[in-house]
Amino acid sequence: MATVNIKINGQQIQARAGATLLEAAKEAGIDIPTLCHHPALANIGACRVCLVEVAKQRTLQPACTFPISEGMEVETESPKAVEARKFVLEMLFSERNHYCMYCEMSGDCELQALAYRYGLDHWTYPSPHAKMPVDGTRKYFIMDHNRCILCRRCIRACSDLVANHTLGVRFRGAKTMISADMDVPFGDSTCVSCGTCLQVCPTGALVDRKSAYMGREVHVEHTASACTFCAVGCGTSVVTRAGHVLRVEGDWDAPNQGVLCVAGRFEPLYDRRERITSPMLRKGNGLVPVSWDEALGAIAAKAKGNSGKKAAAYVTGKALNDTLGEFLRVFQGKMQATVGTVEPTLADLDLPVGGSLADVDAADCILVAGGDPLATHRVLGYRVKRALDKGARLLVVTDKPNGMLPLAHRKFGMAQLDEAVKVCQGSAAPVVIYGGDLDKASARKLATLVGKARFIPLFPASNGYRARELGLKNGFSANGLKVLYLLLGDAELPDEAVKEARRAAFLVVHAAYKSAATDVADVVLPAPLWYEQEGSFTALDGRKVAVKPAVAAPEGMLAEAAVLARLAERL
Repeated sequence: MATVNIKINGQQIQARAGATLLEAAKEAGIDIPTLCHHPALANIGACRVCLVEVAKQRTLQPACTFPISEGMEVETESPKAVEARKFVLEMLFSERNHYCMYCEMSGDCELQALAYRYGLDHWTYPSPHAKMPVDGTRKYFIMDHNRCILCRRCIRACSDLVANHTLGVRFRGAKTMISADMDVPFGDSTCVSCGTCLQVCPTGALVDRKSAYMGREVHVEHTASACTFCAVGCGTSVVTRAGHVLRVEGDWDAPNQGVLCVAGRFEPLYDRRERITSPMLRKGNGLVPVSWDEALGAIAAKAKGNSGKKAAAYVTGKALNDTLGEFLRVFQGKMQATVGTVEPTLADLDLPVGGSLADVDAADCILVAGGDPLATHRVLGYRVKRALDKGARLLVVTDKPNGMLPLAHRKFGMAQLDEAVKVCQGSAAPVVIYGGDLDKASARKLATLVGKARFIPLFPASNGYRARELGLKNGFSANGLKVLYLLLGDAELPDEAVKEARRAAFLVVHAAYKSAATDVADVVLPAPLWYEQEGSFTALDGRKVAVKPAVAAPEGMLAEAAVLARLAERL
């Protein structure tokens, strides 16, 4: 790697050629203050807080955009640079109502921290602070224009990271405001509630409804984990305080680059289903709480005389790797029961797996067939939109409504799949994204791209990759079964599947929430939630993704694999 020699604050350092002053300073452990800068976003040099004094330059230069060169000498805290920064901060405080004591971000605000750093203790330029609107039309977070500093981080996150292009600005000068689409309420806009803008906001302009005023950074804990609500395997940071989950943030260093979707960031925290916290056994006409020993003993007693074809067990594809391993050991190994998954694993399509988000970034042609990533694997869908912004072509093959259709360069019905494959053959770096709406004949047509294209499966469940590796398939019949074990976790069975399950003579449901399936079960076993589990699952690109517990499970709760191991002992 080529390097150049520069001097920052009298310190001689070597930095990589092509880096900006800000990057070189960070690598050397030298702090230069910023506001509009964010590591995940392209620099625009808008806030002017990072101005530094560069020898032989006529004026101060923004460190975030100024490239380094051999022999450069820089002062980051010279009187001239500090004076300019203080002036910028004074102007920012005069423009909007930044009265910190009433702001939700007080204590964590980047603007407030810089004010303390440079000794601002009063308003140099008093302002009457014209009243600005507060937009509360979105379910999960609000926009308070009074706290906005127009750094445009939210705009760049929406455009550059999510490729949704909802946010922009209206008016000019002192009246400039962030707006959504053609200046409509955010709740009526094309906003997809991914929350990326919320996470990059440096002030209290964007506020999470769930965690507002629930604790500053010094009060909370962050647990690095992964989202288990689809197969993309996004890295997350679960924010907790005193045993309660406050919010979920994206991990900037994970392959998803900090981007989450509404299903990973917000929806799980608003789940209002009734939790199951202890084993239950049907006695008379109802389910009553019992001990683990009694519940597992009842299952073992039924199972011992009803193994083989008289028994079946089905597991959700959301189960972690160790759970799937124990599941097979118990039911396939000890009981020789029929086993499978409650969601499809796409195994019948006989198509490759292993394509990644990075492959989408490098693609020049993306073929989507038999699925809709914007509906089921949203972060993958956002990455496709980013690729389109960079010039990739999108081919969509479907006979159903599909969120990718408005973005497609060409649209095909399933009967026209051959034509779409030919177009893909002519590209240099194609990616095929396929879902469960394909039939075997269509899959064979797509298979002609094997060796040329990277294939990304839209597994209906987060650990569908591993379930497929283990040979588990979807679809069950309870006809004639003496024992049926359903390990659902936080998944729910469709109504038709519940009706089918009721036909079993003895039904066990292992689940986190009460549902139509637990209502008809003979034994109900509690399962931990996504933020109480430890283990791993295999994402759609084959990565082994670690899941960590952010809070302790309720007293007496056992991990799914531990329950299966105890059952194995009794068998």
